[in-house]
Amino acid sequence: MKKYILFLFAALSLASCEKFLELEPQSQGVAVTNTSADSVLFKSASEVEAALAGAYADFKNEYYQLDYFVNGDAQSDDAYAGGDNPANFQIDDYNLDATNSNVSRDWRYLYATIGKCNTVINNVDDVTDPALSDNRKQEIIGEASFIRAFMYFQAVQLWGDVPLQLKEVTSISAANLEDIYPQIFPARAPQAEVYAQIIADLETALPRVRSTAPHKGFATKGAVNAVLAKVYATREPQDWTKVKQYCDDVIAGGYTLLADYDQLWNNANENSAESIFEINYDGGSSDGNWGTKIFRGLDWKKFNLPSNDLVDAFDAEGDMKRKNASITFQDVSGKWSDEHWPQTNYPFINKWHNFQEGSNQNYIFIRLADILLLKAEALNALNDQPGAMALVNQIRARVGLGASPAATQADVRLAIEHERRLELAFEGHRWYDLKRSGRAMEVMNQVSFNGNVLYNLRPERLVWPVPQAELDKNIKLVQNPGY
Repeated sequence: MKKYILFLFAALSLASCEKFLELEPQSQGVAVTNTSADSVLFKSASEVEAALAGAYADFKNEYYQLDYFVNGDAQSDDAYAGGDNPANFQIDDYNLDATNSNVSRDWRYLYATIGKCNTVINNVDDVTDPALSDNRKQEIIGEASFIRAFMYFQAVQLWGDVPLQLKEVTSISAANLEDIYPQIFPARAPQAEVYAQIIADLETALPRVRSTAPHKGFATKGAVNAVLAKVYATREPQDWTKVKQYCDDVIAGGYTLLADYDQLWNNANENSAESIFEINYDGGSSDGNWGTKIFRGLDWKKFNLPSNDLVDAFDAEGDMKRKNASITFQDVSGKWSDEHWPQTNYPFINKWHNFQEGSNQNYIFIRLADILLLKAEALNALNDQPGAMALVNQIRARVGLGASPAATQADVRLAIEHERRLELAFEGHRWYDLKRSGRAMEVMNQVSFNGNVLYNLRPERLVWPVPQAELDKNIKLVQNPGY
């Protein structure tokens, strides 16, 4: 306890030196500022717009260029870790510990963005610049609330209970020391509270954000409705009526499937009618997507190596359209080897075609096919199997596949899971789909290679360990069981 008290009193002495002062720790999204009673954090419209842009910019950081896909796919049966990073091997093998560097940095990235959103949400109403209209203030609150909800949705799925921090500390003094301590060093909130806040943020965002924007990288009503559908499909107990409602609201927003599946990945149809939320890159040294090089290219061994199990699933379905759009096989003889594939026929992710230095390849995080299949899940859970299969077969027809014969609720559930796997391969969804269906252990513990079962996934490994560095900073944090 002494070190935390010393930290706070050190902050007191520094606070008199700077009008706006950011102090450690920021791991839980806390920005510590010192303001006088007659001052505001943002003095102009341009300052608050820049702060919001800073939160959006975090969709281009290491978490979203790389780790988002490692976490969603290398933890699943769609990809092996690949590469040569021991931290990624731990993720792939469900052998994480609290000192894993990916785990630590992902916690920091998510909470840093949460902190940026908190600063915008809590201070935008105080801006007196007439250039910032009341309507724009409400839009900014909506957009920042969407981003914060998106970050917390990532965090709660990875760690379960997580600290819930919604305000920055605006002043530090001996008089308020007892009150601000739990703000700077918060305990983990139960998942139910975190999900309630995510939903509250999305409900705040929905009436405030625009229906359309300059491109799909902004929070829009379609993006908010899509995340609400995903949250209600994930939070326990699942609310399938709500899932259907928000999926229907997305579908009513004017989105349509592209005629050709390949069009999603050819760089000529970015921000398409199918895309709902998509991170835009201009390319070059200042705005290039370096993440695509992590998964594709021949200069070094890549991460997220497509799995034999996924390739077998494409082949068993006769789904060459999506297989070829998702995976390319190359000869890497003399470059590197991997126990899972021969050097002469080595697979790489193919959904990002521009993987050169300074790539302008966009990342699509949410698209209509995902939402149509999520609606199918809801319909099936609500005992409308014909309605569910009509949506599944719509997705299959685009890639030249015939109708699925699934008819019973159990068979339809598996058919939807299978279709999501093939349709959304390498888009960061598979691990979370398996978790929310309750089938992660059943599926992963049956994955084999050369007759050997690859994984031993136990219940406690469905969530990550709290990073040791965060436990060391904050005595109120408690480690997840099994770590």
